[in-house]
Amino acid sequence: MKSPGWSLVVHGGSGVIDREDLKPEQDRAYRAVLARAAETGAAVLRLGGAALDAVEAAIHVLEDDPLFNSGRGAVFTADGRVELDAAIMDGATLAAGAVAGVTRVRNPISAARAVMERSPHVLMAGSGADAFARAEGLAEADPGYFFVERRWRALEKQLTREGLPVPVRPHGASQDLAHAALAHDEGKRGTVGVVARDARGHVAAGTSTGGTTGKRWGRVGDSPLIGAGTYASDRSAAVSGTGEGEYFIRLSVAHRICALVELKGLSLQAAVDEVIHGELTALGGQGGVIAVAPDGQMAWGFNTSGMYRARVADGRPLEVSIYKDEP
Repeated sequence: MKSPGWSLVVHGGSGVIDREDLKPEQDRAYRAVLARAAETGAAVLRLGGAALDAVEAAIHVLEDDPLFNSGRGAVFTADGRVELDAAIMDGATLAAGAVAGVTRVRNPISAARAVMERSPHVLMAGSGADAFARAEGLAEADPGYFFVERRWRALEKQLTREGLPVPVRPHGASQDLAHAALAHDEGKRGTVGVVARDARGHVAAGTSTGGTTGKRWGRVGDSPLIGAGTYASDRSAAVSGTGEGEYFIRLSVAHRICALVELKGLSLQAAVDEVIHGELTALGGQGGVIAVAPDGQMAWGFNTSGMYRARVADGRPLEVSIYKDEP
């Protein structure tokens, strides 16, 4: 039987994303970056590269673009700074790495991979994770690099609504009004993620996020928690989630989907639907996932009005979608 070849799926967050909410230029901008991220990952896979490398490369594109709530475009905490979370997992070995609450790492997904490959740990948090990334020579950025005007305005609005003080703007904050006009506030469900299957049949997953606007007390969501927002196993699937993290944590969404595939024999799409449209919805949570399986299946599902997403596979053209009524 012919191998199904490689495949890759990207998401840029789910949430309140309706056609009437996005101007034509916003729609085009988001689709262009999703396509660029997918093609970046696909280029790795076309050359016979590993799923893990494709995942990291594609997420770099999303982390570097201010349109998405990760890396450069991350939302602000109530203290007026970014606290970034990321995780990556190799389905071939079940090796995994994650960081939570980092503030200076330019590409948190690479910090997560460094934790996986160059430390005995799975998860590092806060100043310790920043120090580890620095010691490993990963690129850092000043606070002004992460500043996006639209994200700051969202913080001001939320803190004012909650009766909390608005912090001083970060040092070096730009006045990038072009990106302020393009970025869309998707609510509390913004995240980016990539899942991939390489030509050898191995799968990998990665997720990166800035968390939720105005978060306090060192809040950490599902993205860096292996099994909740990120999971990969060659025995089942690779999954990356985006949504209300507290619900994803309580349901162990990413691992739950993989368990349904491995233990109940569900197809990948059926497992995604059962967890997202069944269990997550019943619990009152909102969000979505992307997934790939070792046999080449690709799937996505979300119970919000939209999810930024793209997929491409060996012998199949690139598809980019945003709204619920798109394939």
